[in-house]
Amino acid sequence: MRIVGLADSDSYVKWGAALLGTLPPEWERELLVVDSPIVVSDAQLASALAGSGVERVSRVAFPDVAARLAADPPDAVLVATPGPVAMVLMRLVADLTPRPVLVTGLPGISIPTTRKALLYRRQADLVVLHSHREVREFGRLSRVKGWDHRFGLATLPFASQGEVAGTDLVFAAQAIVPAERADRLVVAAMLRDAALADPTRRVVIKVRALDGENQTHPELDGYPGLIAELGPVPANLVVSAAPMSAALDSAEGLVTVSSTAAIEALARRIPVIAIDTFGIRRSLINPVFRESGLFGGRDAVVAREFRHPAPGWLDDNYFHGAEADDWTRTLADLVAARRAGTLAPRPSFLPRGGNLRAAWDRKRAFGDADRSLGGKVALVIGTPLRGAVRLKNRVGRRLRSRLSARRSLRAWTG
Repeated sequence: MRIVGLADSDSYVKWGAALLGTLPPEWERELLVVDSPIVVSDAQLASALAGSGVERVSRVAFPDVAARLAADPPDAVLVATPGPVAMVLMRLVADLTPRPVLVTGLPGISIPTTRKALLYRRQADLVVLHSHREVREFGRLSRVKGWDHRFGLATLPFASQGEVAGTDLVFAAQAIVPAERADRLVVAAMLRDAALADPTRRVVIKVRALDGENQTHPELDGYPGLIAELGPVPANLVVSAAPMSAALDSAEGLVTVSSTAAIEALARRIPVIAIDTFGIRRSLINPVFRESGLFGGRDAVVAREFRHPAPGWLDDNYFHGAEADDWTRTLADLVAARRAGTLAPRPSFLPRGGNLRAAWDRKRAFGDADRSLGGKVALVIGTPLRGAVRLKNRVGRRLRSRLSARRSLRAWTG
């Protein structure tokens, strides 16, 4: 059986390659890195592929994707990209004859659930998730929306086993969590204070990209720059863009707000501090750590008071037994159906706007990498229309808010 992965950004290349690497040996695996506005650099690609076991890797321009797949048709295609890009690529793959099995998924901690995560992936035959809780909560959301997603469970593919072996405090930086500059300065100050508290041990800021490199989400206030604003940088406070696996090799403990690196660390028996200084809420992607026993604030970070997870939290959250993983069995069943000609069609679920909207989605997702005339036309027509719709929605929200306030006032005054 043959499967091809399509990936673009740093986190999705890492996840896609690692997931392909967990397939049984009878699978032939290839990864195509698709050019997009957030595509990985060569250095990021090498870091993301480290330890994945996937050797057939090449870059491909977006207009050439269909031809590459048609030249050597795969049984399945793993679409490992952010949602808007995934939606466009799945439409493209679905036009191949015979259609490959469409697999996609989310690359790490995906709790709390979001509607868009499923909306963009409605065309997939199989959506891969990484915990019992994710499967349960995304399944509930899909049913509420009247959708028919099929979910598969897979152990987080880059969560390898291991033991604590080092003395570094490793901080897993995130581009948009926390989002506010003031909050990121607070984190930077924590890390600087931790370095100053013990000059004999390193504090390593593990970044996803160096200056000039893309990330899945753009980072406006990077930690190296914020640290420099706080005063002289301690000699034991260093920045690393090495693979997370390499950073954890020398880690005593990991600090994060909500990075999936916490799961990687815990799998290696490396304790964690999940920073709760800014609260526990959806925008921080940290409600998943409730009842884990991992939360801590500035004092815990400076004192390196790392936490091990509560045993009762583990099975439902990324540390289920390997026997529960079912995604490879489901994938094999889908491939068998494809070869028998009984694979059910998956419509593209085009929103209102038809082909013009599809061209708009493609241009928005791939930018200059989409060189089609339709994309250019859709951008010219769609940009002012989108602005008008947003203005209409904004005015509508204000009117509804005022009406609600008036009703409340009348009810209060009798």
